[in-house]
Amino acid sequence: MNAPLAERIRPKSLNDYISQQHLVGDNGILTNHIKQGIIPSLILWGPPGIGKTTLANIIAEESKRPFYTLSAISSGVKDVREVIEKAKKSGGLFTQKNPILFIDEIHRFSKSQQDSLLGAVEKGWVTLIGATTENPSFEVIPALLSRCQVYILNSFDKTDLVALLHRAMEKDEFLAAKKIELKETDALLQVSGGDARKLLNIFELLVASEEKVTVTNELVLAKIQKNTVRYDKTGEQHYDIISAFIKSIRGSDPNGAVYWLARMIEGGEDVKFIARRMLIAASEDIGNANPTALILANNTFQAVSVIGHPESRIILSQCAVYLANSAKSNASYAAIGEAQNLVRNTGDLSVPLHLRNAPTKLMKDLDYGKNYKYAHNYTNNFVNEEFLPDEIKGVKLYEPGNNARENSFREFLKQRWRDKYGY
Repeated sequence: MNAPLAERIRPKSLNDYISQQHLVGDNGILTNHIKQGIIPSLILWGPPGIGKTTLANIIAEESKRPFYTLSAISSGVKDVREVIEKAKKSGGLFTQKNPILFIDEIHRFSKSQQDSLLGAVEKGWVTLIGATTENPSFEVIPALLSRCQVYILNSFDKTDLVALLHRAMEKDEFLAAKKIELKETDALLQVSGGDARKLLNIFELLVASEEKVTVTNELVLAKIQKNTVRYDKTGEQHYDIISAFIKSIRGSDPNGAVYWLARMIEGGEDVKFIARRMLIAASEDIGNANPTALILANNTFQAVSVIGHPESRIILSQCAVYLANSAKSNASYAAIGEAQNLVRNTGDLSVPLHLRNAPTKLMKDLDYGKNYKYAHNYTNNFVNEEFLPDEIKGVKLYEPGNNARENSFREFLKQRWRDKYGY
């Protein structure tokens, strides 16, 4: 019983895999890939302890492919190249089934380490499966990301986690020999933060020394030491606290903003992650009510990228306080949402001829660009012209926010467009 419980009951097949039905259910994407024998290079993105490594192992096992694994924490470019050479000899060009190279925490790989994977993935020497808890759009280089499918693994819900506990009691030889009653599970689930690995480790600790045990909330809290200012930057609090931080900024409360900022800093949160979220908030929640907010947030992101702990906390605090005290508008955010819904509902409407580019004689003969009115040739650099497809002309998508700057936008639009859009 040297192996931890999570390892002892690790699923060996898709049938034993709990949750992620959108990927591994009867009609799941990965299930269909395995049935067809076509496994693309892919990135598994989701919180810790939800089975990314397990899923990679199952994919290799069920598709009967050689399996190689690297940890981004301890592996360098040399290790990557050595594994690729082994993979080439075991499969690659000499078989229809490429070996699978699994890289845990791929977001920790540097650009040069990720670059070293490109050739092998592109030439089909290996099928890459990367696991990450961070958004791959920011942490995986574009050239590698474009060669991979990204699949999102959802957090376990309460039903999944309780089912996992019952599975452990039934399948594990050590636990099956004990008399265990799950009377209450709320505290157990809360302490584990939705991380299945942590849940099983805590569960094993609770029942290890007793032949008969009744699991209650009181027992869990008595046996598991909890730090009241605990911050798990890869668990549930990671998402809850950044949510509280952004909502404090949106709600114009600098006190709340700096408090939640301090919680993240004290917990060792990645400063670039914090700055990135402020950059999004500067556009989504402040927008054109104060365009300077976006500039300051972007400069903050650049600054903390080169200035480390502890000084970066000062820059983050300055930006957070500025954003919280700024006028707010989500008008631009709402406008792009309305526009995207309109596009989805109306499809690919033709670009009006007068708005089309006409770089060739043929295009000009087909009336591309004909009757286009060049705004700078008219008074106030404006001419009343239609810029939407005929089918949706006159539709209003942008409604200026009620703040000083966007009220000036509204007056500008009234002067130019009169009553066309009802401004």
